[in-house]
Amino acid sequence: MRTLECVPTLSEPRVEVHRSFLAAMAEFRAEGRGGADDQTMVGQDHRAWAADWETPEAFARYVAAVRADALEETPRRPGWVPQTTLWWLDGTEYLGRVGIRHRLTPALRERGGHIGYDIRPTARRRGHATAMLRAALPVARALGLTDVLLTTDPGNVASQQVIRANGGELTGAGAETYYFRISLRG
Repeated sequence: MRTLECVPTLSEPRVEVHRSFLAAMAEFRAEGRGGADDQTMVGQDHRAWAADWETPEAFARYVAAVRADALEETPRRPGWVPQTTLWWLDGTEYLGRVGIRHRLTPALRERGGHIGYDIRPTARRRGHATAMLRAALPVARALGLTDVLLTTDPGNVASQQVIRANGGELTGAGAETYYFRISLRG
């Protein structure tokens, strides 16, 4: 495994990373992600925000919405659950995000699981995903989760390695999804 070149930390989303966040979203779009149907990258349903988050005011509203998404009482679309989203930052440099869903729906049991994460393309292959997931597991435990489900595409070997490096065990394999469990007990 490659070593980290910096010492990033998990942080609540914050407006100080606006410029770096926008650059990361441009990187995701360049690799074909972040389109109107991609809800995986940034936690919140970014389709409602992406057209306007270039302005500091809109980005501040987006950050507030992502933070509020962790609250049970926050209104959300049918089928969506409370999610704590944390950003992996090196100072004000946005490197990625991890989303921890507080509970699962039947659809999330099939695809999505408790935890999803992304590292921006220019920060990959440096150990960030492994370190970020490791840092997120105590947060999941603090939310009351004792076992977490993570899902990957069968071809996403890098993500499977990240999950295994954090104690994940393959518990099922479908044609389109691999299912991993990480125990947070003791």
